[in-house]
Amino acid sequence: MDGIWINSIGYIALFINLYSMYVKGEYRLRLLSAIANGIYLGYGFLIASNPIIVGCIIAVGLHLYRLHQLKTTVRYD
Repeated sequence: MDGIWINSIGYIALFINLYSMYVKGEYRLRLLSAIANGIYLGYGFLIASNPIIVGCIIAVGLHLYRLHQLKTTVRYD
């Protein structure tokens, strides 16, 4: 795969991750961050970067765990 396309995947993940910090609400933030980290994970495989792969696996797991908690917790605010 051409370097421009590989870098484009990284920039797409970066854009989604930055946008997730702009949105309101923890659920949307976590969902977008999980998606961004999933894309970063693919990027890490494409560039064969173990630190990115390991970090993104952990981040996706944490985001999905927290999303599950948010969905199953009843809030009485």
